[in-house]
Amino acid sequence: MLRSQLACVTLFGLVLACGCSKSSEPTTTQGKDQPLDGVSAAPERALAQADEQPPREGLIRTDKGWYDPKTHKVTPFKNADATAPKLATDWYTGEAGLLSHHVQLTDPAMFSRAGEAYFDPGAHWIIFQASPREQMQDGVHAPYSMYVAKLIKETGADGLEHITGIESPIRVSAARSHNTCGFFNPAEPWRIIFGSTIIEPAAPKQAGYQRDGSKYAWDFPEEMEVCTRVVQEIYDTYRPEPKLTSDLDFLPGEYVAKPLMKRPGRYDAECAYSPDGRWIVYGSVEPTEAPAYGEQPQEVDLWVVNVETGENIRIVDAPGYDGGPFFSPDGRRICYRSDRKNNDLLQIFVADLAFDERGAITGVAMEHQLTDNRHVNWAPFWHPSGAFLIYTTSEMGHDNYEVYTINVPSPGAVAGIVPSSQIKRITHASGFDGLPVFSNDGAFMMWTSQRGDVFADDARPSSQLWVARAGALAP
Repeated sequence: MLRSQLACVTLFGLVLACGCSKSSEPTTTQGKDQPLDGVSAAPERALAQADEQPPREGLIRTDKGWYDPKTHKVTPFKNADATAPKLATDWYTGEAGLLSHHVQLTDPAMFSRAGEAYFDPGAHWIIFQASPREQMQDGVHAPYSMYVAKLIKETGADGLEHITGIESPIRVSAARSHNTCGFFNPAEPWRIIFGSTIIEPAAPKQAGYQRDGSKYAWDFPEEMEVCTRVVQEIYDTYRPEPKLTSDLDFLPGEYVAKPLMKRPGRYDAECAYSPDGRWIVYGSVEPTEAPAYGEQPQEVDLWVVNVETGENIRIVDAPGYDGGPFFSPDGRRICYRSDRKNNDLLQIFVADLAFDERGAITGVAMEHQLTDNRHVNWAPFWHPSGAFLIYTTSEMGHDNYEVYTINVPSPGAVAGIVPSSQIKRITHASGFDGLPVFSNDGAFMMWTSQRGDVFADDARPSSQLWVARAGALAP
């Protein structure tokens, strides 16, 4: 995953949460031909329609039409310009049989952008990063804050459980901090981890990863650390017995994000737990590898930390950027993205892990490169079966990132690049679709998308969280 003022992606004028897929804030500015989110694209049309009355009460006038804050839909003005660009709505047809019961989870009225979300083990809660719209200034997004939200579910006429929305999001990161890449402890879901600067970071001193000549970039602030905290509301969901006293369930300090390990001067983020909760895999930049800001990007390598002992082990030490790691469902492998060739592209990798006689991770036994093309392939995530990955790619163009699935070779197999016959396109909407993840049972896919309607005076649809029931997604 692209796991922000951290590892994030800016595509065609929009900063995306990457995954950690793992993500961060952009290192480049908006292109002159790409209007910023929040800037009116056609004020002259709004003036021409100033006298038009809303078709019903409760609607808000925008330069795109009448915005309904309850449904987040925009009704065009009666005299709307017929030549104005229309949003693509044929993705329902393109995704038939693949995804169903699509729901937009986050509200663009609350968040100017939201993305990179993950399910807790029981699919009761999600954790995600977002920029509060109220903190947006002059069309510039606020840094990502970290949030959790409880999912709302209903049983449909088909007898299946469907996600229909989220309850009010809860901010779990400190004010003014920059944040990315959240994840749940699989054994104790009320304990979360995420990358955080905890305080407002200083101006960047280190170069990040960026495709040459593009806005696609991740920053690596040296204040970024893997942090952990407890969320009481999540614990209450899993509480075995009703709470009968007003006593705290945890020590006061556990309700505040704090570094999980002490590694000053490094960028540590893009973190995820192993299925048994014994290990955390993450991306890191060593202080000695950090060039001056604006120079050639430094290497990001992959590490694991033993949660019980605190021992850190570098497991992928290779040229270029390696990031966005996730453990396989059986905990024996990891997936990640890499700029191994230092050619401004990203490719998908899987590695079989090596273990000692005590079951401790010691490194990588075998590495498999799944893609090798002229596209940016990133944000891989395991299907619960372990048989294939879901990921994001620029195969349809850098103005139209889409979600694909790809088969994974068996552990220990000597296999080459995965052929196109074992790759499958999943999303079919205009704009960005990426950072996909599955619930633990594989019933739901959640991702970041720009397929929603334009909010208020925004120039284009913003990145928001979407979820759908997963269909036949295997390649």
